[in-house]
Order: sequence, then structure tokens, then C-alpha cells
Amino acid sequence: MDVEIRKAEPSDARAVKEIYECPNAYSGTLQLPHPSVALWEQRLSNTPQNVYGYVALVNGEIVGNLGFEVCQNPRRKHVGSLGMGVKDKSQGQGVGSALLSTVVELADNWLNLKRIELTVYTDNERAINLYKKFGFEIEGESVAFAFRGGEYVNAYHMARFSNNA
Repeated sequence: MDVEIRKAEPSDARAVKEIYECPNAYSGTLQLPHPSVALWEQRLSNTPQNVYGYVALVNGEIVGNLGFEVCQNPRRKHVGSLGMGVKDKSQGQGVGSALLSTVVELADNWLNLKRIELTVYTDNERAINLYKKFGFEIEGESVAFAFRGGEYVNAYHMARFSNNA
């Protein structure tokens, strides 16, 4: 499958909303069901300088979204964190890999970051395996990290380290 990655634009709000209204996408992230277009218009229009947003397209359709934030605290400027979602119908088809590859390349070769962090639910095996493929390691687990579907769920904290000095 041919996946195109580009910077997210405010005009992508409706398509990004459609990603996070998919059951696997909102239950695998901290998003709530039934997101609004207005919420995504605001997020995509008012992006701070230290935040990078990308969308993944397959055959011209936006099927994935990744947000990447570089820490602004002077003692953590070497760290970035990410969150992403992929439409349910497009999961397991290389969309997440294309998005992660883009942000790893940005972090390593353009932003000179030492560490990329993320949080993932412990029952999201597909995502955990994807992150491990890119060198992320589990550093710890939070019990009752978030409330989802009427119960508390645990999450892993994962990180990837670059060889940058």
C-alpha cells in the first residue's frame, strides 16, 4: 500500500475527526467518542511552534494522524512526545509505520532530539509491536491510567533513544 505523509492543515479537520470517531481509534487513545469538527479545526489552526502534525493519505483519503510535541522546558528540550490514530479500516496496513518513520526522521535528523516518549494502553498489542519495531522500549506501567468503556485501563510508558550526542 502506498502511504503519503504530509503536514496536517486546518482544512484536514473533518478528515481527522473521522479518524477519531472510529471505535478502535478513540478507544486506543485519550480521545472521547463523537469528536466535533470544531475541536479539530481549533487544534489544527492553533498549532504552537513546538508541535508538529502530520496526516497519512492512502489513495487521497486521510486515514491517519500523528501529533508530535517537543518539550519546551529547558531541561527537557531533548525530548519529544507523540500520539497518533489510524482509521479502523486502515490499521495493520503500514499507515502507522509511515507516520512513525516520518517523526523519527524529524526527531533524529532535524530536531536533534535524544528521546521520544509515548503512552500506550497495555492491551493495544498492535501498537506496542509497532513501537517496538521502531526501537521503543517499555519503561514502566501506570495502573488505572485512564477510564475507557466503563473501566480503568493500564498504560505502558515507552521511549526511544537516538544516538545523537
